[in-house]
Amino acid sequence: MKHMPVAEISRVADVHPIRPKPPMTRVERLERWAEVLERDPDRVLTSLEEIEWKSESERRDMRADDSALTVALEDPVLRAEGLASDRLGDAMAFFHLTDREAHFALCSCVYGQSMHARVAARRVRMIAHPGISRCEVTRHDLSMLWIAGTGLGGIVAASALLHLLY
Repeated sequence: MKHMPVAEISRVADVHPIRPKPPMTRVERLERWAEVLERDPDRVLTSLEEIEWKSESERRDMRADDSALTVALEDPVLRAEGLASDRLGDAMAFFHLTDREAHFALCSCVYGQSMHARVAARRVRMIAHPGISRCEVTRHDLSMLWIAGTGLGGIVAASALLHLLY
């Protein structure tokens, strides 16, 4: 193969510079995260434990094995965009999440110790599109909120209630 300068090649061929792809917007990043979560909707994910009770520095370092943040980090596109780790602080910076949004999407007081990826995806989409009415949350989400609110928690109580609902 003969190497030639671009100016010389452009005399005999159409040469078009490669334009770098612009970085993803916040909504595009959140949508991508939701899509990745939906690839395995029944995957059981670990919630982050009681985010609201942690100091700011503790919150930044929070992580859990096999969490919704782990799923985001497993995606090569999100990593290429700059997602540095599955720690809450890195995810909040990358996805531009407020404390309230992070709590809504990831906290154990909302879900108990675990959640299904489909539920996490729905929550991420609600953050991406604030106009989505809370009334559009499915019965599954509502039952999980009820369980969290009553303090029953746990997968056994959730399973029992879901079997009654469905």
